[in-house]
Amino acid sequence: MKKIVYLIAACLVLMSTNNLLALENTYGSSKGGKELRKVGAAGAQFLKIPVGARGSAIGAAYSSMVNDLSAIYWNPAGLADVRVMAGEFSYTQWLFDFSHNFAAASMPIGENFVIAANVTSLNSSDIEITTVERPEGTGYEYQASDVSVGVTFAGYLTDQFSFGITAKYVNNSFAEMDADGIAFDVGTMYNTGIHDIKLGFSIHNLGTEQKYTGRGLRSSKKYNDALWAAPIDVDYLSYYHNIPIIFRAGLSGNVYKDEQHKVDAGVGFTTLSDTPEQFSIGAEYTWKNMISFRAGYVFNTDQFGFSGGVGYSYLSDQFYGKIDYSISPTFDIGLVNRITIQIGL
Repeated sequence: MKKIVYLIAACLVLMSTNNLLALENTYGSSKGGKELRKVGAAGAQFLKIPVGARGSAIGAAYSSMVNDLSAIYWNPAGLADVRVMAGEFSYTQWLFDFSHNFAAASMPIGENFVIAANVTSLNSSDIEITTVERPEGTGYEYQASDVSVGVTFAGYLTDQFSFGITAKYVNNSFAEMDADGIAFDVGTMYNTGIHDIKLGFSIHNLGTEQKYTGRGLRSSKKYNDALWAAPIDVDYLSYYHNIPIIFRAGLSGNVYKDEQHKVDAGVGFTTLSDTPEQFSIGAEYTWKNMISFRAGYVFNTDQFGFSGGVGYSYLSDQFYGKIDYSISPTFDIGLVNRITIQIGL
């Protein structure tokens, strides 16, 4: 089993190296030596929306701290700490009447390995169709919908080193058009054993290019407005695009701990194929393993900065339940609210 895992990890590392080199060539620097901005260079933007209220509350400094089902998003290696049958649902009130949802369920395999399935979606409300001739609306509406369905396998290779691998199907659709493809995530986590200090590294969305197809790219047009002219069928061209590759690195540890109080803190670094690099810091205070208060900050973004949240946990010998809430204000366009519910047996 370990040899197979090592082989898969090596293949994914080679894939990630090739993808990052290609992105550097594509989005790196121009012939004149000036750096090109990467913004808008990838599709499937919903894959960058954070999952889970806990990780969002501490400012995304979560890739080395995560130990629940939201690890599927932050760092799949963190799923190895979910040693029981568990389920998680997260709802995000995203911007501009969009809703973002995440649902996952896990099952342990033996003592050291875990498998989980998940669904992530981003959905709009009804959007009115307008044209140049009818700017007030045509009376028709459409919706935008993005979906990712994946399976994650994670586990411990040693007492201190864990790994995780995710394979997922990604689909984007709107106005009778859709694009789909396959992508992979791979992550590792190392526990130093000193004050619970952990290192986490992961790379996400290594996969195929996407291209929009569907009825929305077909139409009928006239070459001229003469009454006798018959319309002809027109097919619009659609070009291939990449999905956003994300690399995360994190460091976290226990700052203080006694019988009633616990303080954990983390720092994170994220580099993306289509936006500038981001840095984050965050901390979590927990009282009696029951009530948690969280806060964080993300640097080098044009909208998000401070974030915060609270959580409540119920633990017993046979069952645990958690509910978390976070709020992430933007500088110009409103608030993002998240709520996450977790259960485990």
